[in-house]
Amino acid sequence: MELLAALAFDSDAAVAERAQGVLLTQPLDHFLAALKRADVDRHICAYSADNLGDKPGIADALAANPACPTADVTRVAQRMTSEGVQALLDNLERLTSDSKLVIAVTKCPGANAAQRELLAELEKGAVALNEIEEAAAEIEPDPVKRETLVQKLAHMNVVQRLTLALKGGRSERMLLIRDPNKLVQRCVLQSPRLTDTEVESFASMSNLSSEILRSISLTRIFMKNYTIVRNLVNNPKTPLDVSLHLFPRLTATDLVKLTANKNVPDTLRSAAVKLHRKRKMGLPS
Repeated sequence: MELLAALAFDSDAAVAERAQGVLLTQPLDHFLAALKRADVDRHICAYSADNLGDKPGIADALAANPACPTADVTRVAQRMTSEGVQALLDNLERLTSDSKLVIAVTKCPGANAAQRELLAELEKGAVALNEIEEAAAEIEPDPVKRETLVQKLAHMNVVQRLTLALKGGRSERMLLIRDPNKLVQRCVLQSPRLTDTEVESFASMSNLSSEILRSISLTRIFMKNYTIVRNLVNNPKTPLDVSLHLFPRLTATDLVKLTANKNVPDTLRSAAVKLHRKRKMGLPS
């Protein structure tokens, strides 16, 4: 399939026409299988975008494969379902690398209500200066460094802040995790430079949104870190269903501390008391 697609773009018109004729006889499933390959050839991506974008699953397959050029995804963005949109939201580095793709996805009719809400965040402007200064004062004690940080972010639009969240340093991430824009917060959690220590700190911050705390709990690699789990359970802003799911993982010492934590919901504290009693009695949890 990839060889045929490459020949379809051959400089020899006769070769290209013959290859295109053969491609027209191929089942759609073969194209979908080719587009799932981690090392997919760019010609099959381009052919699919140009000729099969209206076929079921093609647009979503292009969106889901990071190896497919963003230009090809942009051309079929209007054909994506919520599945394709989600694939791009789960890889914000790829999405924000192409401004034309960003614009195309924000207008995608296949996005569900929750996705449309997130995509609307991309069209918002800069953050108010007082919001940046307030957050910066909490994370950067050095006034000179703080002023530099504030000036850097003061006039950035959403896409620029998304890029900084992915590629910036620790200070930028600590500030941007508090950004009022939900996509910027998500981008911080997707940064390849993010450390466990930073996530441990995020998990204990009661001034973060419950949504970002839930996102942390849904990231498998973060949940392998016991400190992150403990901090989420003890954070009063963590959604109750998340805390109730995680608290049985606490050690005996941390479970006792939870029973005395008056900042968490009564339901969680009561459940911790019951579990502690069961463990003392040697009963199964």
